[in-house]
Amino acid sequence: MLDLFITAAHATAGAPAAGQPSFLMNLLIPVAFFAIFYFLIIRPQSKRNKQHKAMVDGLTAGNEVVFAGGLIGRVKKVEGDYAVITLNNTTDVKIQRASVLMVLPAGTIDNI
Repeated sequence: MLDLFITAAHATAGAPAAGQPSFLMNLLIPVAFFAIFYFLIIRPQSKRNKQHKAMVDGLTAGNEVVFAGGLIGRVKKVEGDYAVITLNNTTDVKIQRASVLMVLPAGTIDNI
C-alpha cells in the first residue's frame, strides 16, 4: 500500500539523471535570490541611513527642522547627541539629533 507513495531510487555512476538539475543550478537560485534581495532592500536602506547620518551630523544653529514628533522648529544649539529646538518665542525643547527627519529650506517657518 505504501509503495504507491514511494518512488524507487536508482544509483547512477557519474553524471546526474536527465531530469535532475546540476549542483551549479541548485547553487545559482539562492545566489540570485540574495542578489535581488540585496539590490531591492539592503542597498537602498543603507543609502538612506548614510544620508540621514550626514544630515544629522550637519545640523547647525539656525537650521529649520522637522523632527519625529511632527513639530517644526529652529535649531538653537547643538549639544553632542542632542539639539535644543526653538518652537516659538517662548518654547524650547531638547531632542535627540537622530530624531530629526528633515532639514527645511531657510524661511519655511516664517511662510507657514
